[in-house]
Amino acid sequence: MTLSGKVAWVTGSSTGIGAACAAALAREGCRVAVHYNRSEDEAKKVVEGIKSSGGEAMVVGGDVSDAGEVSRMLSEIEDRFGPVEVLVNNAGSLLERRPFADMTEDLWDRVMDVNLKSVMLVSQAVLSKMKEKGEGRIINTTSVAARNGGGPGSSAYATAKAGVSNLTRSMAKELVSDGILVNGVAPGIITTPFHDQFTPPDVREKMKGAIPIGREGAPEEVAGAVVFLASDGGSYLVGEIIEVNGGQLMD
Repeated sequence: MTLSGKVAWVTGSSTGIGAACAAALAREGCRVAVHYNRSEDEAKKVVEGIKSSGGEAMVVGGDVSDAGEVSRMLSEIEDRFGPVEVLVNNAGSLLERRPFADMTEDLWDRVMDVNLKSVMLVSQAVLSKMKEKGEGRIINTTSVAARNGGGPGSSAYATAKAGVSNLTRSMAKELVSDGILVNGVAPGIITTPFHDQFTPPDVREKMKGAIPIGREGAPEEVAGAVVFLASDGGSYLVGEIIEVNGGQLMD
């Protein structure tokens, strides 16, 4: 995939889709910054797994919705590996399911911060070095919820992810002239700690029954799309959102 030696930063990569993306990029030769906010032990395990397979990786920890923290983490990555060439904005969370009628301003803001504001802050942070080099890849993780409104109690999350999808397109239009290609992936129902935490088993079974392929996706199947977008294979894709959902939602 011609990614050997590239520096990649995958936010929210201590578990689930992010961890799979970090491992997949490392297998293709990237030097990967594995990011966590609270799950430090899990992030270290991801790094250990990459190193045991012969790859290069480091751990960075902090809040991607805080500009100061983002700047600090980027400095740590650049000091160790050099400028970021591939950014995967994967950090995000539902935080909790809550009916729209019961939504609070605080919960709404926190969901927007971790899912949407973080994409803006981290992307802005890496731009100057990408522009200097005249190339770069930014891949944003959105969700099937961005198009179908999400499941019960996820209005804030679905809205934030819809914002990520449109931000992806806006960034793509503005940055392509600098050689920076911006695209996204929109996972459907993927077997991750996200659904273990937020989706009751009976609801999950019902959701799975509506997927034409007949099963949940694996994090590695999302990671495959991310690697493609980061590679030369994705060199003519600009502002695209690849739907990785087993046919749950089709264009």
